[in-house]
Amino acid sequence: MSRAFTREEDNEAIADIGERPVSQHRNLVTERGLALIETELAELREALGEAERQEDRERLASVSRDLRYWTARRETAELSVPEPGSDVVRFGMVVTLENEDGKTVHWRIVGEDEADPAKGTISHVSPMAQALFGKAVGDLVGVNGKEWEIVGLTTKG
Repeated sequence: MSRAFTREEDNEAIADIGERPVSQHRNLVTERGLALIETELAELREALGEAERQEDRERLASVSRDLRYWTARRETAELSVPEPGSDVVRFGMVVTLENEDGKTVHWRIVGEDEADPAKGTISHVSPMAQALFGKAVGDLVGVNGKEWEIVGLTTKG
């Protein structure tokens, strides 16, 4: 097998890493979420330059793909800041919930790219967030067979 043929196959494998899927939902972001996108773009631009200097084609393809994703996310980002004093659940707010066993959880509703349930943030398109929108303290919401009462609501957190 010739070396040229092998390189062509390698190039095809590298070029075929696939695109990162972009959500079809509105790209709502908090101020923190927008800052995270900007940071990611800056880091990727730096990584792209490094991959070019090192002539690392695999890294170049991967970073280019991620740069396309985050550029698209930045272009479609819609900054949304909740109204201070709002008495109903809105994007960007922290909601405190209590279940029938007395367990309390706190969720900040954020954009899809910022969501990290282990850190207390959930995506605005998640079933829990969808159930919470427009509700007020004292309202009950049911998600996945569990019932939760909204016991607190704030724009800070």
